[in-house]
Amino acid sequence: MSVFSRKSRNRRREREGARFLYSAWDGSQAGFEYDADALFGELTDDLLYHGDLNAALRRMMQQGMQDQDGNRLEGLREMMQKLREERAERLEQFDLGGIYDEISSAIDDIVEEERDAITDHLDGEQSSGDERRAEIAEQAMQDKNLQLDLMPADLAGKVNSLQNYEFVSPEARQQFEELMEQLKQELAQSHFNQMAGAMESITPEDMQRMKDMMADLNQMLEAHQRGEETDFEGFMEKYGDFFPENPQDIDELLEIMAQRMAAMQAMLNSMSPEQRAQLQQLSEQLMQDMDLQFQAQQLSQNLQRAFPDAGWDRRYQFSGDDPMGMAQGSQVMQELGDLDSLQQMLQNASNPAALAEVDLERVRQLLGEESARSIEQMSRMAQMLEEAGLVEQKEGRLELTPRAIRKIGNNALAELFHKLTRDTAGTHKIDRTGIGHERAYETKPYEFGDPFSLNIEQTVRNAIRRSGGGTPVRLKQDDFEIERTEEITRASTVLMLDLSLSMPMRDNFLPAKKVTMALHSLITSQYPRDYMGIVGFAESARELQANDLPEVSWDFAYGTNMQHGLMIARRLLGKQSGTKQIIMITDGEPTAHLLSNGHVYFNYPPAQETVDATMKEVLRCTRDDIRINTFMLDPNGSLRRFVEQMTELNGGRAFFTTPESLGDYLLVDFVEHRRKLVGGGSVRL
Repeated sequence: MSVFSRKSRNRRREREGARFLYSAWDGSQAGFEYDADALFGELTDDLLYHGDLNAALRRMMQQGMQDQDGNRLEGLREMMQKLREERAERLEQFDLGGIYDEISSAIDDIVEEERDAITDHLDGEQSSGDERRAEIAEQAMQDKNLQLDLMPADLAGKVNSLQNYEFVSPEARQQFEELMEQLKQELAQSHFNQMAGAMESITPEDMQRMKDMMADLNQMLEAHQRGEETDFEGFMEKYGDFFPENPQDIDELLEIMAQRMAAMQAMLNSMSPEQRAQLQQLSEQLMQDMDLQFQAQQLSQNLQRAFPDAGWDRRYQFSGDDPMGMAQGSQVMQELGDLDSLQQMLQNASNPAALAEVDLERVRQLLGEESARSIEQMSRMAQMLEEAGLVEQKEGRLELTPRAIRKIGNNALAELFHKLTRDTAGTHKIDRTGIGHERAYETKPYEFGDPFSLNIEQTVRNAIRRSGGGTPVRLKQDDFEIERTEEITRASTVLMLDLSLSMPMRDNFLPAKKVTMALHSLITSQYPRDYMGIVGFAESARELQANDLPEVSWDFAYGTNMQHGLMIARRLLGKQSGTKQIIMITDGEPTAHLLSNGHVYFNYPPAQETVDATMKEVLRCTRDDIRINTFMLDPNGSLRRFVEQMTELNGGRAFFTTPESLGDYLLVDFVEHRRKLVGGGSVRL
């Protein structure tokens, strides 16, 4: 159960209408602004690195974010630090013993007033001239002083003594009666955490009504726990003035009561055993005539069974000097309980939707406007992404949509191409026409040697125009009109992405994955006739689907199995046409390969048999006219030597690059050579 549930407050706002607070513009009220695109852009790197959308959202909630104007959205970690500071401030300011100091000080003043009255009374009798009368008065006043001298030192003992004491001073008696009445009210209110705060003066009739209310509430709670129908409306009609929060159903009512009584229990838990015993004795002395103590204890037990997680075991260690009265103590306990509950809720918030239940008004009171606004905006993150078509709910989890996957690729492509001119990427568009299978939606007269792709409509029209009409229509060679077709080229590419543990350890994984997403976006958008496959390799290799690519992460296993990756890539390309190439991104030499029995052999440093097995697969790719272009990240000497040997055998190319320049090297190289291929040259990619 959370004390920050918004349900009751939202219903009340719907009934009362929206309320707004306005302040004069001073130029500093710039708010945090973001949309789904900006939010998704902030998530992209984390999503690509860890491969988990829900975890990326949690981390953003924890860390916060910044909009394009430099305004900051406060993160949950920052809020929890503020909560800890607010909690420490209260604990270091107040002294819980002040509850007794305030009452004891008032009783001491009453006793001093009574002693002054005793002295005045004795002086008056002695000055009367009646010795017998003066003697009796002196004896009586000595007895009064003795009673006061023998009063116990503890608070409950003092109250009990004065309740049985016959005052000499009418003023002292009146002060004591007023103090006891005030204490009765405070004790009654403390059971409800100031629930009856609207009653400035509680009469005996009010006390009896409060006891009746608690009895009815206990009966209703027990019936509710048994699953029986309850007359909530009748209860609120009779006792609604006790509940200014205006709960809308019995669950809200019981939640409110649990919050208040848990705060009262926290105050008792935080007292020393002596302080707690004194307060309980004081309660019994002042309230035994009302039977309120029994009803309060019964209600507390019922609520603890119904709401076991309400914080009944909370206790606080105060170290300050400011004494708290009983009413102030209840308020501070409520605030501390709210701070603890909010901190627990923020710690357990696993997704933005969990923040929708937070009471923003209470957050605003405890932490300020900025925190409340940040929680409100964070609670809408998932909704914004869903409305933009970027995520969807599946079995209680958020998953990326195809649109989001395309957007990640486009974002990565735009980021990596920021150094290039607008037309560097190029297109397939060329001026020549010739043999092909894509219609150009144009025709031409047939010439000897042309493929006989006859356009029937235009051919018949030519014959009718020549013969002047009539049937039958007789065709001649000059009437033939054929379809023009575009001269097209096709490239088939498999990108091999190193998923071994060394990639994230050397900060190479995120740039490599970004390039993979960008290349996929480039090929699907600019070269839709081309084929692109993806293979991930670590200890072993596997084919990756483009739709799963954003959530692909590295393997928690040692080994760089290039041989298995090349084997899968070669099989994929064997089903394709056109110019074929493998683009391999890696930061380590081959340290694993498949054995004949299908098991993986791993050794570091690389064993010669692993190198030989990998080279055999390179040779098979070479025989199938598949070029291997390798992009090495932070290459060491042994990796350089291996790649140089592989390149010499295969005829591909090798690039020694860094994570920062990988995108520029790979994408620019791909586009430039793709242009040459379209231009008709016999370029080996």
